Amino acid sequence: MKKMVKMSLVAASLVATAAMAADSGIDIQTSGQAVVYYNTAATNGTADQDLFGANAGDNTRANFGIQLNLNADLKNDFTFGSTINYLGTLGLEKNLVTNTMQDTGTELDDNNIADDIYLSQLYIAKKVGNTTVKLGRQELPQSLSPLAYSEGWNVFKNTFDAALVVNTDIPDTTLVGAYVSATNGNGFGNDMASFDDLRVNRSSVYTGTETGVAVAGEAYMLTAQNKSIPMATVTATYYTLNDIMVATNEGADALWGDIAIADKELPVTIGLQGGSIMPEASALEDTTAFGAKVGMKPVDALSVCLAFSTVDDGTAQIRNLGGVKSPLYTQMIGNQDAIVWDNSTYMLKAAYNTGAYGTVIAQGTFSDDGSAAKRDLTDMELVYKAKVSGFDLMAAYIYQSWSEKDANEVDQQDVVRVVARYNF
Repeated sequence: MKKMVKMSLVAASLVATAAMAADSGIDIQTSGQAVVYYNTAATNGTADQDLFGANAGDNTRANFGIQLNLNADLKNDFTFGSTINYLGTLGLEKNLVTNTMQDTGTELDDNNIADDIYLSQLYIAKKVGNTTVKLGRQELPQSLSPLAYSEGWNVFKNTFDAALVVNTDIPDTTLVGAYVSATNGNGFGNDMASFDDLRVNRSSVYTGTETGVAVAGEAYMLTAQNKSIPMATVTATYYTLNDIMVATNEGADALWGDIAIADKELPVTIGLQGGSIMPEASALEDTTAFGAKVGMKPVDALSVCLAFSTVDDGTAQIRNLGGVKSPLYTQMIGNQDAIVWDNSTYMLKAAYNTGAYGTVIAQGTFSDDGSAAKRDLTDMELVYKAKVSGFDLMAAYIYQSWSEKDANEVDQQDVVRVVARYNF
């Protein structure tokens, strides 16, 4: 009954909004997507999970999702936006999968299908001159908020309860200020309907009781992005994170910067990035990171990228406070747990565009683990992307090998991921 009431309230709120807008002569625009998402992994060791397995202990996940966006011009430079998401399984848990990529807090088993709807965005915005103020639940872009952003790798993006101000009065410059109070996160099996504190060291696999250190209540951000230097985009971001250590009630400051150099006249593209998370407590260590990348196109259809990143062994990981990925150039599909703390990582990536037959991507990283565990990771990924009959298709195979076994005797993993999205 509780679930049905929640679904009814969400649906009723959107219907009422649309009805009021129609009565007022307000123009409403709708868009959305339908998604089928399948992910399966096999590991060795005591877990001994099978690829494509659907037995207890296996790690095969799937979702069917529908997303509907509703946007309206409220006149007088006010705009409104909302996004409602449905997450289900199409009954795949009966014989093909054991879990979900995302859900709304419902445990998945043969007798309890994890399906529900939730509001991922609900905001109002006002434009005054060259300044836009946006209040409510919303997506945040990585380009302007590198340590608290919406990730697009899962079924649906994670979102934030935030107040956002964007100003473009200064020539070639975008200034962004934000107050961010909560997020729904984005790990494997994440409860997308629950919003809580941002977290340092958030786990990639959602357990229902996150182990990361909370940013209890709020984070403040200021970003400046400038394009006045020819061929270059320079972005600098500062965060104040309140109460990242709940026991000591002390916060942290964070800095992140990125320089992108690209132009059609240049034979290569260059990127430099770096920053630090600096806890106030004297007993905690700063974490500092640096990254660099060089890209080139030997021929029109082929692009190649070399990248490097290094992170020291401070208290905080260089990881999205509202998700699980990293802003580092060496981030691939599945290597985030290896690159965000106490390591040096090297990446090589090549992408070949076949034209009508899609794009083939081959990429790999080697992460030299500097911690006491010394679990160096080799991550090799083969990805195919294509547009077919209106669908955006992605298929990926990932092979991961560690130099040392973990507590479950695991030192190897194979992952297969297939995603189909239809945008409307």
